[in-house]
Formats: sequence, structure tokens, C-alpha cells
Amino acid sequence: MSRIGKNPVVVPDKVEVKVNGGHVSVKGPNGLLEHTFNNTVSIEMNGKEVTVKPVDDSKTSRSMWGTARTLINNMVIGVSEGFTKQLEFNGVGYKAAAKGTTLTLNLGYSHPIDYQLPEGITAKVNKNVIDISGANKELVGFVAAKVRSFRPPEPYKGKGVKYADEHIIRKAGKAGGKK
Repeated sequence: MSRIGKNPVVVPDKVEVKVNGGHVSVKGPNGLLEHTFNNTVSIEMNGKEVTVKPVDDSKTSRSMWGTARTLINNMVIGVSEGFTKQLEFNGVGYKAAAKGTTLTLNLGYSHPIDYQLPEGITAKVNKNVIDISGANKELVGFVAAKVRSFRPPEPYKGKGVKYADEHIIRKAGKAGGKK
């Protein structure tokens, strides 16, 4: 029995959930999210709660039970509160600017990097911190990982783009001089 799957997803007042077979659409103040689940789980709306149950006792149904419940919960949280990932960048001359749907990064290369943000994702830059936010948790995480991949942190001086809660283990450089 899935410890996550058996819990119902509580829907806040400002969020509207529609279930049509395996298709779930969640609408709230931060937008609309939709997802179509396979037929291994059954999704039901009971008042202000969404419950997910496996169709049968197969391994696939039991595996998708908790996954489907978590995806629906993330959709509800996303349209009501939203998700945010923070990135920090360190390095001499490193700069970032967000203008509209474009994030411009100067990360020590000979050219600036213009990253076009996907629809539904916003970026804010404050000194050396980039806040990436949106309603879709998967897309927010993908964009944060993509921005980090432009200049991953290096272990010697700590230069690069890293998650705000990430700890970079530093390495000692070359041992200087002869012995």
C-alpha cells in the first residue's frame, strides 16, 4: 500500500480541479495546468478532495499510484502558490539581467548567453541571485538546471552558477614549489 498515494489531495478554495477520466486540469490564480494519466490509476473528485486509486493490483498500477497523486498535488500547489528555484552566480565580471522572457547571462565567455524562458516561467535577478519561478514544478526545475549548465560551479575557486542551497566542496590547488 502506497503511503503517499492513499492520502487525498486537498483542494484550496481558489483552485478549481476538473477530472475527465484520466485527464486532470487544475485552474488557479497562477494559471492552468493539465496532465493526462495512463489507465493504470483511477482519479476521482470527492467534494474538495482528489483521490487516486490503482485500477488493479499489478506492479505498474501500484507504482503509478503515488506518482499520480504527487503530480496532482504539485499541480494544485503550483497554480495556488507557485514554485521558485534560486541560483547564485560567482565570478569576476559575471552578470545577469532579465528582460521580458529573455535571461541574459555574462559568465566569462567571449559572448553573452541569451536564454529564452519557456512560457509560464519568470526570472528575476537581484545582485548575484537569479530567482526562477512558475506554476509547473517540472519546468521550473528544468529551466534552473539548464541555466546552471551554462557554467557549472568549479571546485577550485567556486566560480560558476549553483543552486542557492548547494554546497560546493572545494579542492586544494597545486602544491607550490619543490620539496
